Amino acid sequence: MKFLRSTIGYMIAGMIVMSVWGAFANAYGIAGGYFAAFIIIGPMWFMNHYLGLIKHDPDSAFVDMGLGIALCGIFRDAFLYGFGSVVDSLPTILLVLVGAVLGGLVAAKVEEDMEKD
Repeated sequence: MKFLRSTIGYMIAGMIVMSVWGAFANAYGIAGGYFAAFIIIGPMWFMNHYLGLIKHDPDSAFVDMGLGIALCGIFRDAFLYGFGSVVDSLPTILLVLVGAVLGGLVAAKVEEDMEKD
């Protein structure tokens, strides 16, 4: 049941971000993007993390809403524009993965150093 709850939480966040954020940004520019971030990500974080729709065990890897939103965007574009759009975005996806791995390694080293103090 925990997996289903988390999947629903990630899905709701991804679908709302992918359907609303672009409309705000296109209509109001950068201010619309910031406004969308405030009115979408805040309530989604509250629902998923604070209310506990997405449950994280103390010993589990922490995956935030960004992964769910990214997967929703990838599959949305694949179904709307064809899977060629996914192939075209592979260099960007690979660079994001490299950045995520490097960020995780740095975070682990920082946490390790903090435990020494």
